[in-house]
Amino acid sequence: MRAISVHRAGHWPPGAQESDAVALDFDHRHRRRILLTTLAGQEILLDLGETVRLGDGDGLVLDSGGIVRVIAAPEAVLDIHAQPAVLLRIAWHLGNRHLPVQLLEGALRIRADHVIAAMVAGLGGHVHARMAPFDPEPGAYPGGHGSHEHGHHSGHHHDH
Repeated sequence: MRAISVHRAGHWPPGAQESDAVALDFDHRHRRRILLTTLAGQEILLDLGETVRLGDGDGLVLDSGGIVRVIAAPEAVLDIHAQPAVLLRIAWHLGNRHLPVQLLEGALRIRADHVIAAMVAGLGGHVHARMAPFDPEPGAYPGGHGSHEHGHHSGHHHDH
């Protein structure tokens, strides 16, 4: 079976029903072509024309007509809590480091990273390590995470 297109979460055709599901962590949800195993044990080939960032609840449209739901699999994350002004400052520092961030009600979620956890604590935030789905904001640039160019003129270079 091949998955040839994607219905975004909340934008499936009326009456569309999932035939199966696939649980993927954040790293495996930014793909163009990969062999996936569904929760029912079926193998499907994700075979898209371009790389796509798959979100929780998206539907992979099979060439046979079925739809396989994408589930954001639990992974090691840090939920960050702080007073609003402190949380805003922490968000700025995370963005300055180009880290993917999921916005929660009154909190931020990032992938587990002990260095960033120490930075957050130093800024006055509280970090709660847990296993949970990670579905960060797609980013403001075309192509989503990690595909944007920077015009840094300070003479230094950094990688994403």
